[in-house]
Amino acid sequence: MKAERREVSIKNDDLNIVIATDCGSTTTKAILIEKADSGEYRQTYRGESPTTVEAPFEDVTRGVLNAIAEIEELSGRKILDGEKIIYPAKDKTGVDLYVSTSSAGGGLQMMVAGAVKTMTAESAQRAALGAGAIVMDVLASNDGRLGYEKIERIRQLRPDMVLLSGGTDGGTISHVVELAEYLSAADPRPRFGIGYQLPVIFAGNKEARSNIDRILGKRAVLYITDNIRPVLERENLGPARDKIHDLFLEHVMAQAPGYKKLMSWVGAPIMPTPAAVGLIMEAIAKRQGINVVGVDIGGATTDTFSVFHGIFNRTVSANLGMSYSISNVLAEAGMANIMRWVPFDVQEEDIRNRIKNKMIRPTTVPQTLDELQIEQAIAREALRLAFEHHKQLAVGLKGIQQERSISDAFEQISTGQTLIDMYRLHLIVGSGGILSHAPRRVQSMIMMIDAYQPVGVTDLAVDSIFMMPHLGVLSTVNEKSATDVFVRDCMVYLGAALCPVGQPRRVGASEKCIEYKITFPDGSVVQDSLHTGELRLYPLGVGQEAIVEATPTRHFDLGEGKGKPIRKKMPGGVVGIVIDTRGRPLVLPENKSERVQALQKWAKAVNLYP
Repeated sequence: MKAERREVSIKNDDLNIVIATDCGSTTTKAILIEKADSGEYRQTYRGESPTTVEAPFEDVTRGVLNAIAEIEELSGRKILDGEKIIYPAKDKTGVDLYVSTSSAGGGLQMMVAGAVKTMTAESAQRAALGAGAIVMDVLASNDGRLGYEKIERIRQLRPDMVLLSGGTDGGTISHVVELAEYLSAADPRPRFGIGYQLPVIFAGNKEARSNIDRILGKRAVLYITDNIRPVLERENLGPARDKIHDLFLEHVMAQAPGYKKLMSWVGAPIMPTPAAVGLIMEAIAKRQGINVVGVDIGGATTDTFSVFHGIFNRTVSANLGMSYSISNVLAEAGMANIMRWVPFDVQEEDIRNRIKNKMIRPTTVPQTLDELQIEQAIAREALRLAFEHHKQLAVGLKGIQQERSISDAFEQISTGQTLIDMYRLHLIVGSGGILSHAPRRVQSMIMMIDAYQPVGVTDLAVDSIFMMPHLGVLSTVNEKSATDVFVRDCMVYLGAALCPVGQPRRVGASEKCIEYKITFPDGSVVQDSLHTGELRLYPLGVGQEAIVEATPTRHFDLGEGKGKPIRKKMPGGVVGIVIDTRGRPLVLPENKSERVQALQKWAKAVNLYP
């Protein structure tokens, strides 16, 4: 049964007071947004409370009410009348709109299936990820597993829903019918709801719809939507993503404790937290006409987002996190890669013990500088690995014939070309405790520079208090209010980085890399040059811009070609302008003492630690 949702129809001029919540797996966070006299929207108060979807409360609205009550106390505005939100806003009473996101109960967990692993299955995966899901597994006719293994896997996972795709319209139907038969044989049970049938979305070859209905119609709640790959040359992910959102509300959320009541309060559909973050990323990229990479690094997972030339992609690295999944970071990165970022002499056993302690006590925070430096070393690897994963999925379409050069013929490439072009990246946005709550903002900036290795000129920012989910769902109702708050209150602008691409001709050698001239807003000028292997920081405040003219030597490139000069405006921030001549790709000294010495030199150059 559908929960009745409070419908709202608010003109931009009438939206003055908004309250938004994000029901996370452990904490429910509420923010109050108010329209200023200038017409701009600002985030004014914040409250939080433990999420109450689990026993003993088993009612998500208890945590929501507690978080809103804290805002009432801080702001002096009466928002609640018992367990009801007061509408509309008048003087110091009520709000005009309430919206919410949720990842409580583990968020949205899906299985996707497609005929060919690197074509329709990957398109289905992109559709599910873009809708805010954690993709538990990807089934394909050619994934190397035998039929009984696929059936057993489907039974084990118990997803919230399944997205089934395969075949271009009018093409073969045998492969997608075979996948449907595996689903039927497995007869999987969903996570929530006793006696409740699993939702299955079919977004494949329209010629196969009658066969799919015959096979799955009685085994599952079947929904049919437009093909996600109607022809090889085009993806059509929108209808499948919209249907996933609808089913998230109607099936997954409706079965979770207290969500029917919450759904009756909101003025816009509840969204999965990652999908809402993706929406605000898309909105800001569209508003400013820029290419963006964003990350949310959590305790168990790391979500990476990108918008390049208007194309949005999201990936979930479900095994990379800073507490529950911290041992997986060690396993995937390897001890050597983590130790290369630790700026002091330490034994492998010591780092291993610290990582295991963090895993079994996930809520602890670093108490000493050594612990902080080790945790930030691990974060660099988690961010790097998640970004590598993202680049593998944020690709052009497979199965399309392209012109190839002779050099391409020697490269064993089974996937499409990544859409991530670091030369054309304008902004990196970081979120999650390790980035948002670093003791010094410069630590967040350097962690992202080390992990993502931006090239040319790139701006960097962090989410101040993790309000991106709230703003993402708000953008579906009123984009101006969401983007106003995102730019002015959510984003903490760190500054910009200038990073030449190239390596010294001999490993470890120091040679001249760039000459540069920086003209600051007050008219002062700095003119200097840097050799390879250096970091330099110039303070430049938020809202200020400096003009940088830089010329790399003939072995280095700032985006215009080797040895070619650039002249660009670089924005300031709470950190300033960083010039990084450590080389791209960044290669650290292999000798342990030399590496520690280099890390300490770089840390001192940018005032990284006390």
